[in-house]
Amino acid sequence: MSSRGACAQRLRFPAWRRLRRKTDFDSAYARGRRLGDRFFVLLASPNETGAARLGLAVATKVAGNSVERNRLRRLIRESFRLRQHELPCLDLIVSARSPARSMRNAELRASLNGLWDRVVRDPCASSPKS
Repeated sequence: MSSRGACAQRLRFPAWRRLRRKTDFDSAYARGRRLGDRFFVLLASPNETGAARLGLAVATKVAGNSVERNRLRRLIRESFRLRQHELPCLDLIVSARSPARSMRNAELRASLNGLWDRVVRDPCASSPKS
């Protein structure tokens, strides 16, 4: 396999890195620690899979129509895909806040990178869910 193929393999976003089951989401919401900024809220909960996993919660009420919701979801997934190997073994649920709907992609990417940086620096420093 060429080096380009090896690099592409590492940056894939396989199904096992996605939170899909309600029980996984419920567990993360119950035990997770919360951090956020103006555009996103991130819940982080330890997992036993040996890798970070991503769940999305982009509501119609917050993001509006399907075009906007899907744009936000694509941005979050792509940002996670590029940083997944740096992140600790956590289940991460990302929710969008209303201001994210009207922001440009570059600003949203910067916001997500800031959240990933905070998770990497100190995954336990976020405040407990109230």
